Amino acid sequence: MKVKRAAKYGFCSGVRIADLKVKRFAAGGGRGAILGQVVHNERVVQEMENLGVRTVEEIAAVAEPTIVFSAHGVPPSFHSTAKTQGLQVLDTTCKFVYDIHRESKDALGDDYHLVFIGDPRHREVIGYTNDLDPSKYHIVSRIDEAQSIDWKQYPKIKIFYQTTLNAEEFEDVVKVIEGRTDTVERADTICYATKENQDAARVLALDPEVDVIVVIGGKKSANTKHLWEICRESKRAYLVQGGDDLDETWFTGADVVGLTAGSSTPDYVIDEVEARLAAMGSAVPAHP
Repeated sequence: MKVKRAAKYGFCSGVRIADLKVKRFAAGGGRGAILGQVVHNERVVQEMENLGVRTVEEIAAVAEPTIVFSAHGVPPSFHSTAKTQGLQVLDTTCKFVYDIHRESKDALGDDYHLVFIGDPRHREVIGYTNDLDPSKYHIVSRIDEAQSIDWKQYPKIKIFYQTTLNAEEFEDVVKVIEGRTDTVERADTICYATKENQDAARVLALDPEVDVIVVIGGKKSANTKHLWEICRESKRAYLVQGGDDLDETWFTGADVVGLTAGSSTPDYVIDEVEARLAAMGSAVPAHP
């Protein structure tokens, strides 16, 4: 049994920077709490806890001097709220997320109606929309949602994508909107790391040499779940958080195991899973 990694996988630059910022803060003796998971990976969250930087779900729960805003970003009002409560802010928001905040604000100023393609429950999308007048935006991700809205009432529309999604896979949704009003623009705010990971996962899944695929990432990671969905379209695919989740029966008769990971998965977890696979099947790593 061999292990073959996807050509692109794991930490994106935004997540890597967020991870480093918090570790440097803790190493320097900083005391703080993270609002929500700094990245959507339970192993990283536990690592931060071990460094003395705990995770909280609301600003009011922060007893430390500093609040950490995660890579997913927060509503602009959260910065004001934190300062009102006397908190210092360590901001680890991804630059691509900030690009969307800026461009959507500019679009509103130019009288565009905003459309966010994504999950309304995702913290990134909440960050974009929480402070907005509900009449100024929609959040959609399915064709039936797009078809249920009268888009002609909006003279100008601008479309933004949640960064953990692949814009190409929502083309049908966007086409519905574009076909029902005159002026629709798409914001160029794609996270290319997410797209590259997904494209590489698709190539791995279509590789005739690969028998089964392991996808590594956190339970709450949207981009990791999407990698798994891509892989399972073509091969048996299993989603794990780490080596302890592997089941030897998954690999019975397999000659080659494909391996990929979400953008919030640390390198050491990926190495751990590959080592465990090697121990299971006397695997010889075969990286591209």
